Amino acid sequence: MKFNGVRKIHEGRFITRYDVSYTTAKGHEKIYEMISRNRDIKTLEDLNNPAVEAVVLVMFDEKHERILLDREFRLATGCYVYNFPAGLIDPGETPEESAGRELFEETGLKLLSVEDIIGESYSAVGFSNEKNLTIVGTAGGVLRKENDSEFEEIIPAWYTKEEVAELLKKYPFAGRTQAFCYMFSIS
Repeated sequence: MKFNGVRKIHEGRFITRYDVSYTTAKGHEKIYEMISRNRDIKTLEDLNNPAVEAVVLVMFDEKHERILLDREFRLATGCYVYNFPAGLIDPGETPEESAGRELFEETGLKLLSVEDIIGESYSAVGFSNEKNLTIVGTAGGVLRKENDSEFEEIIPAWYTKEEVAELLKKYPFAGRTQAFCYMFSIS
């Protein structure tokens, strides 16, 4: 494929919509619709997005027997979805600082340790160039029963492998969370 250019379609409060033009290997022009947090994409390099914008938190309890999941109402789906705690990295924050802040905001838990930071990944590669880092660690403390934000409905809970296996059969998950949880449930 040959990149021809990109055109801004709409700039919203949080995301901007673009049309990306390219030519296929057989010479056909194609327009691809996408969104980005970058408000000023002009080049192929801009599309590649050098910035990591968010963290995804894969948290285990102190015995590493249970995994932390949020059951969150997502407006784009119109239903509750199981997902890992996650959020944007604020200006001036390190990914680890963002992980601790987001974990506390969504669950009331404290980040006790970071065991690994999995390299860059894209949130939704089919329509966005948003990048994340996945922080794997241990969390502790007392789970908050309700999120204190009026704009997010998040119900955090700890789950065993057996409980995760049952959830996977019955409820919708975010894709990255579903894949990781499947591997957790069979390990």
